Amino acid sequence: MSFPIDIREQAGVRTLHFGSDWIQGAMRIARPWRLELDYTREMMASLLLRDAARFPRTVLLIGLGAASLTKFIYRHYPLAELTVVEIEPRVVAAARQFFKLPEDPVRLNIVIADGSYYIASHNKTYDLILVDGFDANARPGELNRLPFYRMCRTRLNNNGILVVNLLGRSRGYQSSLERIKTSFDQRALAFPSCDSGNVIALAATGEKIEITLNELKKQAHELKAKTDLNLLPTLARLKQAKSCSGGILTI
Repeated sequence: MSFPIDIREQAGVRTLHFGSDWIQGAMRIARPWRLELDYTREMMASLLLRDAARFPRTVLLIGLGAASLTKFIYRHYPLAELTVVEIEPRVVAAARQFFKLPEDPVRLNIVIADGSYYIASHNKTYDLILVDGFDANARPGELNRLPFYRMCRTRLNNNGILVVNLLGRSRGYQSSLERIKTSFDQRALAFPSCDSGNVIALAATGEKIEITLNELKKQAHELKAKTDLNLLPTLARLKQAKSCSGGILTI
């Protein structure tokens, strides 16, 4: 079903809407590469969990929105090849016209397709898969079902990571997290909810991830120096929520 695409601006921030007040993406006009929304910054916490010298080299993003995640990785990880799957061509057009989506067919492949169908019908594998796809009613549909999460696992390289934005306006995330855990042999966790209500889940393949909060803090400082992304508030929330037994994040 078609839906209107609205572009709004307020206080120097441009936002994308699908015919409602719910924000589908945002960009600070003066800093178009910055991650404006809390949950997008939190999704990038995945960058702290593997060797920064080699991760990520191949990235699949399902759901384009205002292209915030795409632009961030494209700008700060020049060795990474990105594939973005977006079901609605008008969203791609809006991202190019209003949100500075780069045109680079060598490093950035934009595919108009259903994300669940695409991942089931292509056999390429990735270091990092980011899932942030909702319809106009904030429903993820097939992107929140067990077959999709299982297929995501098969499309990850060894030591790959899946990141999912679980909560828009849905009523809870535990059932979604359980589907991810089932698909990844229980190797998944959810961060404490952001102020926006979004919950970010991560799942991993390959070597077990065991990182102390102190080491994560050190890596967060290095990432901030490199990209200006500050993940220290996320780590503070992890500590307060006691999500890391013994001060160690384990996936």
